[in-house]
Amino acid sequence: MEFAWKPEQEDYRARVRAALTELLPPNWDEFYVPKSYASDEAIEFSRHFCAELAARGLLVPHWPKEYGGDDAADWNHFILSEEMKAAGEPRGPQYMNVNWIGPTLMHFGTEEQREQHVKGIANGKVIWCQGFSEPGAGTDLAALSTRAERHADHYIINGSKIWTSYARGADWCFLLARTGSGRKEISIFLVPMDSPGISVTSYPGLIKDGHLNEVYFSDVRVPDSSRVGEEGGAWKIITHALAYERVGVPRYHAGLAALDLAIEQIKKEGRYDRVVQSLAGAIASKFEAARLLTYLVVDQRVKRRPPSTDANLCRICALDAVESLMDFLVQCVPDCLTGGDPLLEDYYRINIPAGITGGTNEIQLDLVAHQGLGLPRK
Repeated sequence: MEFAWKPEQEDYRARVRAALTELLPPNWDEFYVPKSYASDEAIEFSRHFCAELAARGLLVPHWPKEYGGDDAADWNHFILSEEMKAAGEPRGPQYMNVNWIGPTLMHFGTEEQREQHVKGIANGKVIWCQGFSEPGAGTDLAALSTRAERHADHYIINGSKIWTSYARGADWCFLLARTGSGRKEISIFLVPMDSPGISVTSYPGLIKDGHLNEVYFSDVRVPDSSRVGEEGGAWKIITHALAYERVGVPRYHAGLAALDLAIEQIKKEGRYDRVVQSLAGAIASKFEAARLLTYLVVDQRVKRRPPSTDANLCRICALDAVESLMDFLVQCVPDCLTGGDPLLEDYYRINIPAGITGGTNEIQLDLVAHQGLGLPRK
């Protein structure tokens, strides 16, 4: 089996790296390390940066040409994700647009929605946030209580969302709301964030600025045309979207880079003994396993195979590696959060919520058990 990249893929990676060299300012490390993807500054920078990527044909090369892409295989998408993650993700919140919001709307949106939103994402200037989690419904999305009541040709939305990264700078919200009494009678709405009745409150936490926001919906009116798919039919759409989201972030790429930084510091301090070497080797092996599982899922997409629980296994493996590395940093680089290497602190803080966003490992394991292995729920 050949694991090497093809010449055209290497050429594409070189183009991405050249664009990063050209487009990122000389003080980029000083800019992105203290900030977060969700900071006001990063959001505004992403509008300029992603528009420049789009102009070079590098933002959505794997999308169909009719939506601004180049009909390239999904491999280019993951090469792009790897290089962006290694550079500190200058796309900011727009990695989410490219990873799953655009593909979801291509598959389930109306012609009008695809024309407006998919093409809007492809130009690199539109910011989205994800209105999923609520104070009483995080991992268990079916427990959400935000409600959309239908009135003739429109809906009135009331409720709140929590942990809504990018909300204070977003143009649109990909919103889940209950439209029936059944547990999974949920619908998706594409809601302008400047709609009357929407307010955003940020609050502090261990992770970086801009990720922790509550969004309140008070009699927010949206037209029937803002709904994606059939009323109450969001569950299959969410499943489709999350299958993309679970492998959309190449955690192995940034994790291995952070591990190298930690090892370099430990060596300088003369503490790289056999115990530390063993721990570091085990973590590196976990990240490489996550890389291979990610490539497996991408290969399945390239070959147009139906989604499987391999995407869940990929996420489980990646998060296990991330958690092991975070434990390693606390044990072996004790100053990583108190004035040590700012890149290591950045890595740690960014990944504090990694085991929760997109569904906890317990949920992923349940999905593998039920859908992959066919085990009973009780």
